[in-house]
Amino acid sequence: MRKFLLLAGGVAVLAAVPLPALAQTIGQAADQAQGAAAGLAQGSISGRAMQILLTLTVLSLAPGILMTVTSFTRIVVALSLLRSGLGAPGVPPNPVLISLALFLSFFVMTPTFETAWREGVDPYNQGRITEAQALDRTSQPFKTFMLSHVRRDDLHMFVELSRKPAARSADLPITTVMPAFMISELRRAFEIGFLLLLPFLVIDLAVAAVLMAMGMMMLPPTTISLPLKIIFFVLVDGWSLVAGSLVRSFGHA
Repeated sequence: MRKFLLLAGGVAVLAAVPLPALAQTIGQAADQAQGAAAGLAQGSISGRAMQILLTLTVLSLAPGILMTVTSFTRIVVALSLLRSGLGAPGVPPNPVLISLALFLSFFVMTPTFETAWREGVDPYNQGRITEAQALDRTSQPFKTFMLSHVRRDDLHMFVELSRKPAARSADLPITTVMPAFMISELRRAFEIGFLLLLPFLVIDLAVAAVLMAMGMMMLPPTTISLPLKIIFFVLVDGWSLVAGSLVRSFGHA
């Protein structure tokens, strides 16, 4: 009986409302629903557009980022000095040398890449953090990597030049850490290159001395020393030793 009375009351209320007013109310509700749906779609499209823009920006800056905040600089400079020590400027070719340095850098930087993806990129793709938070969380693992390999003297010099001291190294801006890290990497690359060049220098001196003692001063020493350096490098498994030493220089077991 109660349900019947409620139903009858509802019908009476609807009957009391004029039809034009009822149609106008329904039309306004439909317009509001469409506007809300359009707003949600626009927000989704704007978010996707921002993600695409950030992705294109990162890809365009990838070469600079690769050379600045990773192990690529040390590895490629050391390999270039090794090639110069062999005395064959075009062997191995530049694409091969850069590819080797690139994959060795990926091997060294894999933990850093995984941390940056897990803490910054993946939460941003899921919409759980903003662009600013994603940038800060993504850059933090790279700054930690750079601080673990930068020379304190170089870092101190750039802190003085920037005139932005900090109580801790972790509080320094990444724009201060990056140039200090680059200078440190170049220094270490030249130190490794010097050690790589020493055996080849000994071979060059020995060949030159033997040729002079034999009176063959018109014969270029590099003609004799190049095959000797190549066979020496192959016999000691030089590429494996150099690659392993470069990777271990970053603290890998």
